[in-house]
Amino acid sequence: MVFYFTSSVVDPPALLFMGRDKYENEDLIKYGWPEDVWFHVDKVSSAHVYLRLSEGQTIETIPKVLVEDACQLVKQNSIEGCKMNDVDIVYTMWSNLHKTESMEVGQIGFHSQKAVKKFRVPKKDNTVINRLNKTKVEKEVDFRAERETRDRNERESKKQQFKKLEEAKKLEEQQRKAEAEMRSYSNLMKETNMKSNKDGGSDSDDFM
Repeated sequence: MVFYFTSSVVDPPALLFMGRDKYENEDLIKYGWPEDVWFHVDKVSSAHVYLRLSEGQTIETIPKVLVEDACQLVKQNSIEGCKMNDVDIVYTMWSNLHKTESMEVGQIGFHSQKAVKKFRVPKKDNTVINRLNKTKVEKEVDFRAERETRDRNERESKKQQFKKLEEAKKLEEQQRKAEAEMRSYSNLMKETNMKSNKDGGSDSDDFM
């Protein structure tokens, strides 16, 4: 069971989600999307909350209000963290998560510590939590199937983009050839006219 939340602090609204337990977190880690940003309370056990970025968005361009929503949700879903003030939340792109066979269920590391960001939450904000909980939806999810569908759609989109690019190149080449032929034809016509004028003057001299 995955818990989905909708954050309306941005337009269009953003999707936040988290697994029901540490075993579902394992599936989210394994079948996450390149567009997913992972959030967790630093050095304290908590839920793994994900933010799915919209097209063209990066971790650097996430609005602060949206980061705050995700961090409040993480803090709320941490047994220890929800009771603490000045809690640090770490977040990074899903692709930066590093999982090895020796790690315990739900445990995670990072490929690059430099790619991990921090956001401090001074205290729990019930207004944010209540707003997000009103949008909460529970769904049974086939993580692998969703990832495969996402990848298939991406491949199809890239195919279409490549096809359009090739068609544009072909059209540009046709236009270039047509322009070259027109210039060649124009030059030919000029040479013909010059020869005709010269011949006409020569005939007149011969007649006289």
